[in-house]
Amino acid sequence: MPRKKLKKFKEIQNDERVIEYNDQNSQFIKGNWQQIFKNQNPIVMELGCGYGEYTIAMAEKFKDKNFLGVDVKGDRIWKGLQMGRELKLENFAFLRTKIENLETFIDKNEISEIWITFPDPRPKQRDAKRRLTSPRFLGIYQQILQKNGILNLKTDDLDLFNFSLETFQHLNLEIVCQTTDLYNSDLQKYTFGVMTRYEKQFLNSCGGIKFIKTKFA
Repeated sequence: MPRKKLKKFKEIQNDERVIEYNDQNSQFIKGNWQQIFKNQNPIVMELGCGYGEYTIAMAEKFKDKNFLGVDVKGDRIWKGLQMGRELKLENFAFLRTKIENLETFIDKNEISEIWITFPDPRPKQRDAKRRLTSPRFLGIYQQILQKNGILNLKTDDLDLFNFSLETFQHLNLEIVCQTTDLYNSDLQKYTFGVMTRYEKQFLNSCGGIKFIKTKFA
């Protein structure tokens, strides 16, 4: 492994704002995230956070909430950690794990809101169960979300949008709002002007950003 990458991994291992699946503190974190954030504010989670720019941008915008980015790639989380440090933010943290393992680290009703921003659409039908809006994953989210918890999806993929909408409706989740062209709609207020690096890059070439806001009972 390159020396630079090893250095990044060591940095995140030594930072209390990053919890890893092999961290000795990981067994104590479930139900105790407020100790990481040092407050009782609501926790908003971004799944597949990548470099963490969305997590950090939201943390900067909403100081009265805590933001938790989840990704399995340590070098990406390192980048988000640096951004948070540079902005001197206190209301962010990262969890390095696979999303299917969330319940190992997150307790029931511990999360108030989830963002899924531009996930892999998994276009092959045999990979449908691996889509982050499949019933398998929605069952996990329902366990960790509080009552009336919110799930937000942003994607540039129309097939994933349609699959997600149909799945939400089939499971009787409340569709708060939806659009296939976010930036030509009046729903931009729900996304607060925050964009991922990917979103900025492909904004004008993807046929419109798709957005769904849904609520769990």
